[in-house]
Amino acid sequence: MTYSIRINDKPFEDEPRAGQCLRTYLRERGWFGVKKGCDAGDCGACTVHVDGEPVHSCLYPAVRAEGRAVTTVEGLADADGELHPVQRRFLDAQGFQCGFCTAGYLMTTAALDAEQLDDLPRAFKGNICRCTGYRAIEDAVRGVRHTEEPDAGQAVGRNLGAPAGPQVVTGTARYTFDIDVPGLLHMKLLRSPHPHARIVAIDTAAALRVPGVHLVLTHHDAPERLYSTARHEHPTEDPDDTRLLDDTVRYIGQRVAAVVADSEAAAEEGCRRVEVTYEQLRYVTDPEEAMAPGAPVIHDKGPASRIARPENNVVGEVHGEIGSVADGFAEADVVHEASFRTQRVQHGSLETHGAVAWYEQGEDGTERLTVRSSTQTPFLTRRALCALFDLELKQVRVLAGRVGGGFGGKQEMIVEDIVALAVMRLRRPVKLEYTRAEQFYGATTRHPFSVRVRAGARADGTLTALELRVVADTGAYGNHGPAVMFHSVGESMAVYRAPHKKVDAFSVYTNSVPAGAFRGYGLGQVVFAVESVMDELARRTGVDPLVFRERNIIGPGEHMVSPGGEEEDLEIASYGLDQCLQVVRNAIRKYGGGGGAGDGEGPGGTDGSGDRSGGAEGSRDGNGSREGIGSGDDVPEGWLVGHGTGMSMIATGPPGGHFADATVKLLQDGTYDIAVGTAEFGNGTTTVHRQITAGALSTTVDRIAIRQSDTDVVRHDTGAFASAGTVVAGKAVLRAAEALAGQLLDLAARQLGVAVADCRLTADAVVCAGQDISLKELFRAARTAGRELLAEGHWGGSPRSVAFNAQWFRLAVDPDTGEIRILRSVHAADAGKVMNPMQCRGQVEGGVAQALGATLFENVALDERGEVTTAAFRRYRLPQYADVPRTEVHFMETSDAIGPLGAKSMSESPFNPVAPAFANALRDATGIRFTELPLTRDRVWQALDEARRKPRMP
Repeated sequence: MTYSIRINDKPFEDEPRAGQCLRTYLRERGWFGVKKGCDAGDCGACTVHVDGEPVHSCLYPAVRAEGRAVTTVEGLADADGELHPVQRRFLDAQGFQCGFCTAGYLMTTAALDAEQLDDLPRAFKGNICRCTGYRAIEDAVRGVRHTEEPDAGQAVGRNLGAPAGPQVVTGTARYTFDIDVPGLLHMKLLRSPHPHARIVAIDTAAALRVPGVHLVLTHHDAPERLYSTARHEHPTEDPDDTRLLDDTVRYIGQRVAAVVADSEAAAEEGCRRVEVTYEQLRYVTDPEEAMAPGAPVIHDKGPASRIARPENNVVGEVHGEIGSVADGFAEADVVHEASFRTQRVQHGSLETHGAVAWYEQGEDGTERLTVRSSTQTPFLTRRALCALFDLELKQVRVLAGRVGGGFGGKQEMIVEDIVALAVMRLRRPVKLEYTRAEQFYGATTRHPFSVRVRAGARADGTLTALELRVVADTGAYGNHGPAVMFHSVGESMAVYRAPHKKVDAFSVYTNSVPAGAFRGYGLGQVVFAVESVMDELARRTGVDPLVFRERNIIGPGEHMVSPGGEEEDLEIASYGLDQCLQVVRNAIRKYGGGGGAGDGEGPGGTDGSGDRSGGAEGSRDGNGSREGIGSGDDVPEGWLVGHGTGMSMIATGPPGGHFADATVKLLQDGTYDIAVGTAEFGNGTTTVHRQITAGALSTTVDRIAIRQSDTDVVRHDTGAFASAGTVVAGKAVLRAAEALAGQLLDLAARQLGVAVADCRLTADAVVCAGQDISLKELFRAARTAGRELLAEGHWGGSPRSVAFNAQWFRLAVDPDTGEIRILRSVHAADAGKVMNPMQCRGQVEGGVAQALGATLFENVALDERGEVTTAAFRRYRLPQYADVPRTEVHFMETSDAIGPLGAKSMSESPFNPVAPAFANALRDATGIRFTELPLTRDRVWQALDEARRKPRMP
């Protein structure tokens, strides 16, 4: 019997392989809109319709689709290409950021009936978005339009849609693996079962006998050179402690061997056949124990690796004191000390780490290695590969398609190196795509921190001393460890004035999964502790928490002081923290605070529960609340109500330079081309770069094309991290666009014989004193003169400004169960001049949602041997639609003196004040100070139960 299936109204008769799921069957036939996010039915990115019913195709056997009609996102539009109404609504509302989950949401939404549309928390329980915070998705479903089409030269500050929006909603946007590479081989990795061991022997003979296996790589094949997987402009920022394949393994999950075969199944079988003999070594999983005398040494390497104290497993440390904290505490009327702990958090980007590489002919006829990777740092990855394999830059090309989420996790080189080695050995294309489980134990996490804070204040609420002891667990390798530790004690201390400050901070190796870059880069962990202590000091001095902060925060024009070391290029180039706190004050007045622990206060001063339509008064972008964990102000009798605030300051870029080069040129048809290196992964920089260019050249964004994130076609860019896409790459683009505008005006003036001052640019011409000359004519005139109308811009990322954020929650707690409901969520963001309010609001909402996940339930759990026990989405709970309230977002009225057109960064910073604001609200409601994240329901209930047996805190 012949297998028959119709996919998007096209017949197919290829019989699926035994056990093949529908997802892989569809992708192998070119329907790349069907995404791999989990392979377990947890995320919904692979949703398709089978005979009109939505299914998770990763769980649906392809053989069951025999005789059925399958529709993917590519088949939603009609035969004439007219978008399906759901696609149009998602495009108009910009109901996506990176877009990797969007096809799944479109297919789910398109199948909903009226009853299901009225219960979106239930309807979307099978879909996950890590980027948006879900408000944009709900707006898309409800038909709310946000996008605008401004006039020429008016793009900055308007809600322009993403250039790739039409491709995202039709499933034609191309992510890392959405390409067909002839002759592709597949790689799988054998990983260590031990937390610390030496490889005594490794036998690959049986693996090589598996049919279809072409190559097995072990430490015998790896270069001896040590490097860091972390990617920074200056490689010396990170310790060189990693070998591509090592004869010593330092955590459960470290790669031991790589098998390359015709299929993933053959490669997996090859991994099972590799025989490894280990000598197990002593291990340590607690950072305090790792620093203690007699602990096993994890990296016994010399000074060239730049490890601070390898004998004590300290990869980096910072110590400093300003004034005398002893004197400061002696001057204080109130001293509060507490210890805090934060957990490992997974980035959870729906597109896992992966790369595909091959050889191709360069323009000079020579072969060169091409690597297509899900990376935030194409140029730095190329540089690292060249250093590792002794290649010249011209011999390697690295490019990124559209990246399916990053959040700092893809500021690493953890797949490209091993794939490149295999390609160099086989001269064949090779692909490595992490499974979801590998993403948990083979990629990186957020650094777990322990923070001890001691702070003193006078009776009037004036700080006298602030002291921190910080220990960051960097795991088995030090990628980002010292930098995260240093950053964590920078702005978190500098934002507060105190005459006496002291810090002792350590980044420590343990035999556990490595930590790396993650949104906020260490600040969120320490801000949680510092802001919690500030709230306690305010209570103990009897000063209102907002007044306490206003009395002690740094002011405009003041010098930022941190005992960890001053950063000379960091300055307050615009100041909006006072406005942020005023937003919180207004929220308290409007929505009511909490009645304090145990008073059972119901709603006060609120405007109703469950309002989906939005329109919160005073916000520059309408908001509302949504059913689910944030269910308005309908507080059951007996629940405890409280409110709390957290605030933070962050540098708008990394220290030491973050470089971007951009080129803008006029094309023959009178349109423009931008070339800039920044990768797009939902950060919105592609949109902003076109807006900046359109403003400088007095044109519309539809007349601007953009090329990016390909080392062959654009100039150097440090990377899409540290919130630098707008403030660094954007400034380079602005400089190039302004320079080109000058060229066009100058050439037009000379062509028409008038003064430059009498000329102005329009969308398709230059108008000079009543005459005009088209851009096409200017192009021809320049070509006749043997020149190209092209300009370059560069920005080195220094000096740097700071951004400010404040978060406020009003919540209710059930004292009998520990259940928490978020009644109101308000966020104030000082982003300077907001380039695209719709996009920027999405970044804030997504940051708050991600931070809520880390605050409430996300936790990469390890057993006593350091093995990850939550290596699946269903064990590791990401925030879903029903978990996240609408956050009322306010942008401050500031304009930065450094950022392009007054802009500041706003991708990382919304994360940082969320946990302390939540913990402070929980303290206000319950009288209990929670010092450990996540604030799970059972942990809250247990603390409430224990509190019932002892007197409550004053």
